[in-house]
Parts: sequence; C-alpha cells; structure tokens
Amino acid sequence: MNKRRVVVTGLGLVTPVGIGVEETWKNIVAGVSGITAITKFDTTNFSSKIAGEVKNFDPLHFLNAKEARRMDTFIQYGLAAGDEAIKDSGFIVNDETAERIGVSIGSGIGGIGLIESTSDVFDDGGQRKVSPFFIPGTIINMISGNLSIMHGLKGPNVAIVTACTTGTHSIGDAARMIEYGDADIMVAGGSEAAITELAVAGFASAKALSSRNDDPATASRPWDMDREGFVIGEGAGVMVLEEYEQAKQRGAKIYCELSGYGMSADAYHITAPSIDGPKRSMMNALKNAALNPDQIHYVNAHGTSTPLGDLNETNAIKETFGSSAYNIAVNSTKSMTGHLLGGAGGIESVFTALAIHHQISPPTINIFNQDPACDLDYVANTAREMNIEAALKNNFGFGGTNGSLVFTKV
Repeated sequence: MNKRRVVVTGLGLVTPVGIGVEETWKNIVAGVSGITAITKFDTTNFSSKIAGEVKNFDPLHFLNAKEARRMDTFIQYGLAAGDEAIKDSGFIVNDETAERIGVSIGSGIGGIGLIESTSDVFDDGGQRKVSPFFIPGTIINMISGNLSIMHGLKGPNVAIVTACTTGTHSIGDAARMIEYGDADIMVAGGSEAAITELAVAGFASAKALSSRNDDPATASRPWDMDREGFVIGEGAGVMVLEEYEQAKQRGAKIYCELSGYGMSADAYHITAPSIDGPKRSMMNALKNAALNPDQIHYVNAHGTSTPLGDLNETNAIKETFGSSAYNIAVNSTKSMTGHLLGGAGGIESVFTALAIHHQISPPTINIFNQDPACDLDYVANTAREMNIEAALKNNFGFGGTNGSLVFTKV
C-alpha cells in the first residue's frame, strides 16, 4: 500500500508572545520574550515566581459566557488555536466531507486549574456545590470533543497524553490516520494551562524550574552555561493536516509536508533523559521520511533550559547526525515562550512549519555564555534567513517518551 502524503494547510496559535499566528510569529522571529512574573496566584512562598503566561486572551471572542465558564482554560486555548487553524485552512465541512475530518488535540495535565478551584468549592460546601460540568470541563479529550461539535467534524476524535511529547505525538498520530485512510483531514496539536499553585509547586519541588525571579525575560536560556531549570508556559498550537492530492485539488495554501514521524521510549528513568531514546526517535523519523541525516537543515529542539536535558539532546543530535550535526541550525523557541508541557509540541510544530514556509530560523535568545559542552549552532540571539528544505522537530517527556517529526518544503 502506497503511503498517502500529508501536508499542512492551516495553523493556529495561542502563546505567551501573542494571540494568533501573525502576532506570535512576528515576536518569535524578533526574539521577544514572553516570560514575566506570575500574576495568576500569589507566589510569595514559591521558589519559582515566573512563567510564560498568555496575555490578553478573551474566550468570549469565540465562546459565549456560559460555555466559557464550563471549560478549564486549557480547553479554551485549544479551541481558540483550533478555530484559527480551521479558518486558515479554509476546508469545507458538509455531508460528504464531515466523516473524513477528525481532531487529535491533547494536553499533558489537562484541567488542573479547575480541579484545584473545584476542590476548594467542595471543601467549603460539599457535593451540592460541585458543578455538573466539572468533569467535562476538565478532562483532556474535551478540546477534541468540543471542537468537533462546534464545527461538525465526524471523523476520528482522539486525545493523546504523553507529558511534554503530547503535541508532537498528537500531530504524528493524526498524520498516520491520514496516511492509512482513516481521515482526509485532521486538526491536530496540543494545549496546556498549568500555571497553577499545585503544578508550579510540584515542578518546583522536583527542582525542575528556574528561580531566576529577578530577571524573568532571561530566565529561559537553553544551552547557556548558567541555565538552571525550565520556565513553565501555557497556550496552544494546532495545525490542519490534509491529504496532499485533496489539498492541491482544492487550491489550499500548503505550508509544508509532514514527511516523517518517529517515536521511542528511553526505558530508563521517569524524569532523567537518556541519549539513546531521543536518538532512536530522530532516526525513526528520518527513516519514515526516507531522508538521510545530511538532508536536514533545521532542528526545532526540545531545548528546555535544564542542565541535564540540553546537554543530553545535544549529544543525541550528534549521535543521530554525525558530522552533519555541525551544519544544522538548532534552536529552542522555549527561550521565548517557556515550556508549554503538553502544548509544546503543538506550538513548536507550528513554528517549524512557519520556518520552512518563510525560510527563516527563529533565534535561541539568552545565550550569553554558551556551554562549551553544547557546541552546535543554536542560532544564538538573532533570527537567520536560510534555506530550509527539511526540518526536524523534537519533544521528549516524563516517563521516557520521545517523539520527532520531519517537515519538508513542497
């Protein structure tokens, strides 16, 4: 059976550096940081007081007030990004097409904010005070569920949860559904809204977060000698994937092709990374795309700004690409957005598609003193216009779950 080709025909973003693709991409290319002091709760007793919060988001632009109240913020972000991607793609939903269009938008943590606040309500008033919409307002598949209801999409409807690899796996698995004929169009990505007291406390207790509270904008500094933890972020990234011949026939705008998808497990440790797992994920993606390592021009890395993770990914890239690794532009957009956990693969896949479409690599900002052990070309501090025929996107998650996507110019 011949593999059907899958292309990207629509994009949507809600991020700490902008609402929508246009504003976000402009700021990403300009190297604008979205990291600020946390405003969502009192951080007095917290060791980490900074985050990549989404600013100026109004769910009433696409939901009525009653609907918005019944949904955790992660659902709202996912619906906003999904709605933008669908409108950007311009596909038509009717009786003939509806059953061939599906949704695959996941989240790493889901509705933790609404869970926390409802727990307080329960403690104060018992069962009678708990909303009947509490469960559907917090469970992770409700981005996919609500988006399908809003737009009448009757194809596969799924939600993947793989920690920080969620968005990448959601997009990769959606592409497979198109390749194997389960759908002709999939709306895919990831969303997260976990800047909450419990989530921040949990990551801080694990010594995972940056505590550079006096200078938020420079706190996320992948591959810098002084990196000391990731900065939590929030938002959503969604792309429309479509079977190539159909997209071409209807005259769709094609950003790029999703040519390869790779997965692996470290089978090593619940939080600490290994070199072997990410290496095999990248190699599997290259094999699936039928590309040689020297054909990749750009890598949008996982690059979380942790001492162990950044070095590990650098070494995995070296082992995957050999001498070609030094010819690849490797960047981490987390230097500007922070780490969106389950939303990371969503927004960063959109960034990778835009990098190919516009032929420019965003920068990795905040590289003031590059770690000598991390010796690749990280596009330090300034965006770079360059030829990008093929790009690779990495994300790695707790539990040792890895995902890599290969996007190519059409």
